[in-house]
Amino acid sequence: MDIDAWVWWLIGAVGLGIPLVMTAMPEFGMFAVGAVAAAVVAALGGGIVAQALVFVVVSVALIAVVRPIAARHRNDRPQLATGIDALKGRQAVVLERVDSSGGRIKLAGEIWSARTLDEGQSFDPGQQVDVVDIDGATAVVM
Repeated sequence: MDIDAWVWWLIGAVGLGIPLVMTAMPEFGMFAVGAVAAAVVAALGGGIVAQALVFVVVSVALIAVVRPIAARHRNDRPQLATGIDALKGRQAVVLERVDSSGGRIKLAGEIWSARTLDEGQSFDPGQQVDVVDIDGATAVVM
């Protein structure tokens, strides 16, 4: 049983695709594309040197071009603030007088206990305050 070289390259491409799926390392996918390109060269009658050269050139080119683009897109994604981090920096309305010992505010549609950041500060009902931090279940405002 004599198997053509292009079939071996396709088997190699599938073999490189398995760790891509198992480890989520995109480099394996780039090597698999290089193996497919080498299979095309083999199917067109290229020699083993041409096949290996195409495999190496395509794989290295993909790694050199695609990885930096993918890294840039991964790093440029906007960071989504969730939980208490999403509340920091928002404005709230004072419901009960807020001073350094406590009070109540309405923040994001919910009623929160609150205290001021500075001891000498106080806010009366109806005033707008900025949430600086969340300390446990208490919003620190200014």
